[in-house]
Amino acid sequence: MPEYEAVVIGAGNGGLGAAAQLAVKGANVLVLEQHNLPGGFGTSFDRARFEFETALHILCDYGPPENGGNVRKFFEDIGLKLDLVPVPDAYRFILENEHVDAVMPIGVSEYIEAVEREVPGSREPLTRYLGLCKEVLDALNYIAASKGNADKKVLQKQYPNFLKTGAYSIKEVTDRFNFDPRTLNLVYPYWLNIGPPVSRINFPLWAAFLYKYLTLGGYLPRNRSHELMTALEARGRELGAEYRYNTRVEKILVENGKVTGVETEFGETIRTRHVICNASPTLAYSRLIHPKSEIPAIARKYINARRHSLGVFQLCMGLDATAEEIGLETYGYFIAPHIDTERLYESFFKPQAPIVQAATCLNKAVPGCSPPGTCILSPTSLMDPSAWAAVKPEDYHDTKSRMADEMIAQLERATGLSIRGHIEEAE
Repeated sequence: MPEYEAVVIGAGNGGLGAAAQLAVKGANVLVLEQHNLPGGFGTSFDRARFEFETALHILCDYGPPENGGNVRKFFEDIGLKLDLVPVPDAYRFILENEHVDAVMPIGVSEYIEAVEREVPGSREPLTRYLGLCKEVLDALNYIAASKGNADKKVLQKQYPNFLKTGAYSIKEVTDRFNFDPRTLNLVYPYWLNIGPPVSRINFPLWAAFLYKYLTLGGYLPRNRSHELMTALEARGRELGAEYRYNTRVEKILVENGKVTGVETEFGETIRTRHVICNASPTLAYSRLIHPKSEIPAIARKYINARRHSLGVFQLCMGLDATAEEIGLETYGYFIAPHIDTERLYESFFKPQAPIVQAATCLNKAVPGCSPPGTCILSPTSLMDPSAWAAVKPEDYHDTKSRMADEMIAQLERATGLSIRGHIEEAE
């Protein structure tokens, strides 16, 4: 039987990154993927003369060379050379019912000034709020650097507010700052990148994400997220990692609490003492581990206590005019009737057109990503898979078309732009 120091199940973003990181340290690694190509969600597809991005709106935690984030450092550590493009602005935010329309910049001080212009008097509380976010991020970086052996005294002395806020939600912490509601209208749009309402998202997660985005900005590969995925795979091969596609893992073999190998759909057993599973914990613990008696009780509790996250509804459009001709001035647009995240979240469970969307015009970040005289525009929203249960199979395509039509209508209404007449391709 073949034997490897580690087997990675799944060639998605995490699996590819893990394999390259192990391989650069000299480990003998095998990656098994049931699909016929790498990337997982990080992929793209063609329709006529357009190549559409399916996943990556922004790559956070990368940053410029002089202020690189963890993702840039990771690329450097494994020797991956890839040309990424900075996204020019944070987003243009439009709240239809609140008469809010503002372009928010990258940079902490620039962001604070932009919010102050829209809501005078917000500078002081927002400065304190982002200062708290920075402390939380610094604390998380310290904990990561300590590799799980953080000194409690250091945390108490240098990061006391991290300890105070660690168990609370975004809403619970943010409410303590007594923001003008109009300020939250401009701060909370980042929430859509996570999904659940702010009453259910852990504050440190939010604080780290928000501060990283404002300080490091967002980046994109020139040739869609699939370029990043294939580059990770190619670098892994250079470092000695092996990859097998069209190969589904059926079992993770465990004996006396220790991994002994994996079994593929072809009945082949591959021996290893370490498995990295780039699939959901639910799949790993409910189906893959064999025998089931080896599943730890705490793992069962873990997966049963958690809710599955939302799915995505995305409309990909290739337009027969440039972004400038249409009037698209910004890469990212966040459009909603209001910023009550509880109500917006509830809408994701209904078989209806999304009432909130994050639309991107890829050409504003990556010029030349579509043929001359064209541009790519992609409105995206969240939707729980259960919402489709009420849709009959014979109504599926009509339902999708109706939802897409209403998303276009909202985008045109909010921006005042004419889009529908320029659609050449849509999926």
